[in-house]
Amino acid sequence: MFLYLDSAKVSDWAELMPVGIFKGITTNPLLADRAGLDYARIDWPALFAQAHAVGAAELHAQVYGDPSGYAAWAENLYTAGRDNGVTAVVKVPLVEPALRQFSTIKALGGKTLLTACYDAKQALLATALGADYLAPYLGRMADQGVDAFEHLTQMNAITKQGTCQVLAASIRSATDLVRIAALGTPAATFGAKVAHELLADENSITAWRDFEATIR
Repeated sequence: MFLYLDSAKVSDWAELMPVGIFKGITTNPLLADRAGLDYARIDWPALFAQAHAVGAAELHAQVYGDPSGYAAWAENLYTAGRDNGVTAVVKVPLVEPALRQFSTIKALGGKTLLTACYDAKQALLATALGADYLAPYLGRMADQGVDAFEHLTQMNAITKQGTCQVLAASIRSATDLVRIAALGTPAATFGAKVAHELLADENSITAWRDFEATIR
């Protein structure tokens, strides 16, 4: 399973990307706001350059504003990625005004992701439209009383024979991440908190310290 770091904080990138477990980085307007960035004024070429510097193969960024301008947004993101050696993946929300722009964005020839997925039925849209990725918001689904893992199982089955990959998002714990992986999900994205939880195991730390203690 491919892992992605879900953060717009460059400090998270600098700390966690060098570990080597992440294929790339995912962002969106909410993450940018939490990082103190004005999404509409981000210097995307500079951000892609920073992603390249920390070893990201992909940077996922979301279109924003009036849907009629989504294709222009996407073209700028693809250009910024190409110019800085990182594959741009354009994220499009799963709402009708945005979906009506999807074919125009896809015609630009870059990678695409349908985001804010809350129901297995939306996997049918992703496969029909030819998206590269589908991002279900598992934690938020659970918050709403939805059986997120049952929907994830169905999404994996629907997309299995096509080219669209499920990229699980809104992941709250390493325990959930293990369950997501066990269901055969191709990719997942999560923030720094879950990354630290994944990297740290008290039993492994104790064993390591025991090993080190034998050296005099």
